[in-house]
Amino acid sequence: AWSIHENTTNYRLLVVLQPPPGHSFILDTPEQLPASRSSIRVVLDCTCSREQLLRKTFCFLHPSGDLLPRDQGWYLLDTICTGTYLDVEKLACWVQMLVASAWLHLPQSHRCQLTVLPSCRSCRFQLTAPSGKQFTTELVLAVQQ
Repeated sequence: AWSIHENTTNYRLLVVLQPPPGHSFILDTPEQLPASRSSIRVVLDCTCSREQLLRKTFCFLHPSGDLLPRDQGWYLLDTICTGTYLDVEKLACWVQMLVASAWLHLPQSHRCQLTVLPSCRSCRFQLTAPSGKQFTTELVLAVQQ
């Protein structure tokens, strides 16, 4: 969605997340949820059959001696999860950090200013052009069941 208000153009984008390789998102019902937890659980998938076919994937559930991929997977999960549940606030902070870091490598970063706007359940950014025109973008994060 988008809208224009005076000198500001607002964009709202839905971003459907994919689970990390070797993982799945499981939507828990309210009865299954511990108090104050997200309803999206991140679980390990067995990828042994894919590993045998492609010889390029690693099974996080049944590691075959090489711990590097498993360590990388756990680092990502620690970054975006609390326990086994997707943590929306951690995820939003991580995406905001990635966008802000990537912005510095774009040619437009020398002409326009990117500001990360406060938000704990989505990712909001404001881009200000030299003319003073502002563009606000909100990334709404979602998972597909």
